[in-house]
Amino acid sequence: MSESKQQLQKQKVVQYLNEAHAMEHALVRVLQSQIAMTPRGTYRSGLESHLGQTHDHARRVGERLKALDQGSNPLMAVVGLVETAVGQVLALGKAPFDLLRGSGGEEKVLKNAKDAYAGEALEIATYTALERLAGAVGDTQTARLAASILADEERMLERVLREIPKLTDAVVRADIDGRPSYDIAKTGAADAVRETGDAVKETTTTTVKAAKRTARQARKVPGVARAEGEIKGAVASEGDLAIARYDSLTAQEIIDRLGELSQIDLAKIDAYERKNQNRSTVLGRVDSLRGDEPWAGYDELTVAEVQAVLSEGDDERVKQIQTYERAHKNRAGVLNAAERELANA
Repeated sequence: MSESKQQLQKQKVVQYLNEAHAMEHALVRVLQSQIAMTPRGTYRSGLESHLGQTHDHARRVGERLKALDQGSNPLMAVVGLVETAVGQVLALGKAPFDLLRGSGGEEKVLKNAKDAYAGEALEIATYTALERLAGAVGDTQTARLAASILADEERMLERVLREIPKLTDAVVRADIDGRPSYDIAKTGAADAVRETGDAVKETTTTTVKAAKRTARQARKVPGVARAEGEIKGAVASEGDLAIARYDSLTAQEIIDRLGELSQIDLAKIDAYERKNQNRSTVLGRVDSLRGDEPWAGYDELTVAEVQAVLSEGDDERVKQIQTYERAHKNRAGVLNAAERELANA
């Protein structure tokens, strides 16, 4: 076999490994967000176990890429970095919506489980292709790696599928029979920082405080709410806005209500206003209120959900919440809880 053909084979394997590597890193973020909104029980245990597997998969695929020296091709190395970065950006963009979707807690968990099933199917397809490709070009080590990870993904797919009927039954009980079972105290809303910190221990050797800081950073997705709002606002009608009878209100009446809105709703109004009346006073006030939430999805949380996070006793996070809350919704329950936490620090 010619040297050029061998190089081409290696580069193709590296390409598929890069795709798998990017997918594993992206899945870590998605799993973290889903765990944070899943009550303790069999399904959450499955997600937590798979999060550990996913970290391991990413490590093993990364090691194989290093062993292949990225195909000895600088361009392939750059492509790999880009794919990993894009994968994480897409996952981070999705993570906050995992926390918000659905009419109630039970439905949030069910929708996330359906996404988890689709994600596992994509991983199975990816590793099936990688195993086949590696075997076809004689790369037995990569083929064995792909087969091993593929088996993990197939088991997780079956596990998620077993949980979906039970999660659907919970939605029926909550939304139709009026017997909700979703308890915020039993989800990761209060311990998401701790859970995510545990997930990164494998790659972190610093103190627990540093691990939590890393975890908190992973939950922040600057710009996601703004982007979503702008996209929705560009095609929104008056009825889609968070302020009722928007078109019939004066600029001052709109300005008076803007402080109560989420970053997504502010972005929608910004896009809608620019497309229609384009009033500088309204746009100026919107601009002054827009900024990153303490963490992605914060604006959609209830007072009780924010208080659960405040109880973690993280002074830096408490101050962020206090500053942001005063400038926006100004909810007494949140501000009073923040003041108590700081006083007890």
